[in-house]
Amino acid sequence: MSRAARIVISEFMDPQAVDALRADFEVVYGPALVDDAPALAAELAQARALIVRNRTQVRGELLAQAPELRVVGRLGVGLDNIDLDACRARGIEVLPATGANAQAVAEYVVATAMLLLRGAYSSSAEVAAGTWPRAPLSDGREIAGKTLGLVGFGDIGRRTAGLARALGMRLLACDPQLAADSPLWIESGAKRCELDELLAGCDVLSLHVPLTPATRGLIDASRLARMRAGAVLINTARGGVVDEAALAAALRDGRLGGAALDVFEHEPLAGGSALAGAPRLLLTPHIAGLTREANLRVSSMIAERVGASLLALAG
Repeated sequence: MSRAARIVISEFMDPQAVDALRADFEVVYGPALVDDAPALAAELAQARALIVRNRTQVRGELLAQAPELRVVGRLGVGLDNIDLDACRARGIEVLPATGANAQAVAEYVVATAMLLLRGAYSSSAEVAAGTWPRAPLSDGREIAGKTLGLVGFGDIGRRTAGLARALGMRLLACDPQLAADSPLWIESGAKRCELDELLAGCDVLSLHVPLTPATRGLIDASRLARMRAGAVLINTARGGVVDEAALAAALRDGRLGGAALDVFEHEPLAGGSALAGAPRLLLTPHIAGLTREANLRVSSMIAERVGASLLALAG
């Protein structure tokens, strides 16, 4: 079965990893398939494996169109676009790229925290025009000595903590999935605390949780109000974790020092959303985990895992 097994890839994957799969399998690589439902359905009819990023919805109708499907590879770690219960019921193995993009996200968080705290890196046009806004940009803040609060302390959260600690930050973290006696708390140097204590005690809040019924709307108006005056928020997790309208209001009211969102309730973000025109807000299009290096690691890991799973099924 190994050489005849069909793998459909519906979103971008590093070409080297695609070529590695072609050595042993029939590979249909179509990064645009995610936006062409009829074509994707036709390719899935005989597919044994499907490789996706976050846009392909692996649920309901799509699964019904793939009767031979046995493996789903996720080019990333979030699984909210995959119906895990339905896959489990069908005996379909779901393989995320756990850890492969952790460094990219951690670097994004720390770099963005420094940008938000310093508040001086959007002045190029003014300086070039001779305005010289030196006085208003002279009260930026250093990252050393500030407290980073991490909501979620998995691989990415811990990687972020390591970079932040090296820059002299203090660390708070909350994660009900990590046991209170886990040695990771001591090894990381993070103080374990509950969410409300973390919100009140941090200068930088960074979110690292999946989108579940329990985390949807987790950072709402009431929790934003508990944050320190001037604190900044960074979300690289999932958009639904933050109430975007409440965040925009907190920025306009001056209660927050700034925010950066890489993920949104609905993607792409619609023009004229509640976030439009909010001050001290950085927006990026879900790219925190995407770098040249991370793309190669993620793609290589999923190619290896999907290939091994198919070969095991053949054996």
